Amino acid sequence: MPTVFTHAVVPLAACIALGSRRIGPRLLVAGVLVAMLPDADVVALKLGIAYADALGHRGASHSLLFASVIGLIGALAHRTLRAPAWLAALWLFACTASHPLLDALTNGGLGVALLWPWSDARHFAPWQPIQVSPIGTGFFSARGLAVLRSEMLWVWLPAAAIAFTGFALRRNAAPVSSAP
Repeated sequence: MPTVFTHAVVPLAACIALGSRRIGPRLLVAGVLVAMLPDADVVALKLGIAYADALGHRGASHSLLFASVIGLIGALAHRTLRAPAWLAALWLFACTASHPLLDALTNGGLGVALLWPWSDARHFAPWQPIQVSPIGTGFFSARGLAVLRSEMLWVWLPAAAIAFTGFALRRNAAPVSSAP
């Protein structure tokens, strides 16, 4: 899995690219939180639930169904998020789904259960350039630093490029004139 910091980078970069007029502060914070939420499943390990179990790490909480449920909750909470229901749903779905998609790009673990509950199969992307992060205190080690370097190269830099490009395009867009 990428680190929790890297999962937060995706909604931050997307918000910069799209602009605060589209993605307000509440929606951004919710997006960051749900992008990290699937890794709450590590609690299952402490409860004796096996990693490979459907409720284990990278299981049900890493599925597209889970992301859809989070999107639905976003639609229901759209007033609190100060966004149209469709935008809250789409944003929270995309932020949540970004988590297992990034995890599928890592070079370790058992893969992600993207299609749970229809399939218990775990999936990896065909290309896995991101070093898998150690779970727990192992992050504060030489391996943890290697993971951060990998994430900076394969996630943070592309996300920064997307954020900068979106920002630049919005800034340089010609204003629409209402004059004939």
